[in-house]
Amino acid sequence: MSQKEIESLFSTLDTSVQMLQKELGVSYLEGLSETGENILDGKKARRENNLPSEETAEALNTLYQDLPLAEMEPEEIRKSFQLALLKGAKEDKLQANHQMTPDAIGFVLAYLIETLMDPTLKTIRLLDPAVGTGNLLSTVYNGLSARNIEVVAEGIDNDDLLLVLALISTELQGQKIKLTHQDALTGLLVDPVDIVVSDLPVGFYPVDKQAKQFKTSSEKGHSFAHHLFIEQSIHYLKKGGYGVFLVPSQLFETEEAAALTKMIQEEAYLQGMLHLPKELFQTKNSRKSILLLQKKGNHAQQVKQVLLAQIPDFKNQPAMLHFMQEVETWNKKNK
Repeated sequence: MSQKEIESLFSTLDTSVQMLQKELGVSYLEGLSETGENILDGKKARRENNLPSEETAEALNTLYQDLPLAEMEPEEIRKSFQLALLKGAKEDKLQANHQMTPDAIGFVLAYLIETLMDPTLKTIRLLDPAVGTGNLLSTVYNGLSARNIEVVAEGIDNDDLLLVLALISTELQGQKIKLTHQDALTGLLVDPVDIVVSDLPVGFYPVDKQAKQFKTSSEKGHSFAHHLFIEQSIHYLKKGGYGVFLVPSQLFETEEAAALTKMIQEEAYLQGMLHLPKELFQTKNSRKSILLLQKKGNHAQQVKQVLLAQIPDFKNQPAMLHFMQEVETWNKKNK
């Protein structure tokens, strides 16, 4: 992977965004959305109400023509766009639920999915019901594609700006990802999938009437969105399919956890809980873990030994290799 090309594409994106910010008075991510749509629309700056100026539009068009997209791998494009997203998240002060999932976590999730999935499958259907800017889904998509697995993916989000950014990123990479602007906790027009992978939004879901349709809804007040998302995800999994979720490490330690535990016992098997390195999080309450669930049916059964592990520091390569060997040994024993 060429770091020079990644940095060059990011530099072009960043320069064009700053030009649009100055002309249009928009946020960084809005400017990134605008420049991304320009690139997809024939590498030509769009003008509305004489904005941006002709001079700026010409300067943008010159920038766009020099983009080396045709020579870049999808993962290089994703990383370039990610750098712009990271700058935008910092500059626009995005709320925690809208922040991107770090690459290292995305790679671990892709590895777990590849390990868990049926090796005879040549095509895999993925769903991320809280896709955001699409970085996690793109990372998993590229990881599986590199193993010559055909990926058909869908992403859903109710934030239109984040979804446009996801669309731009996935289109630039040439990925087959269908994106839908919708509240993912309502009825979805989604065929059953092999894998649901998602960095779940943490907090309360404000639509109490809709939440009451779920087993994991709270008896009083608002329900936890991440509980509802887990239940909804299981509903759209194929029998025997896996849910691979990024969740709060204290998921099963809250007062509301009883209903979640009961629902999981009825609908799925809890096959693993992997705690991410503590170094990634500023406080104990913000720590996250990877939850592995398997929907009942199609010969699925509870593993003899649930995979419980502490993932080592990602920078410690020997420890990470040992962790991966442990996962593979566990998987072979529980087939």
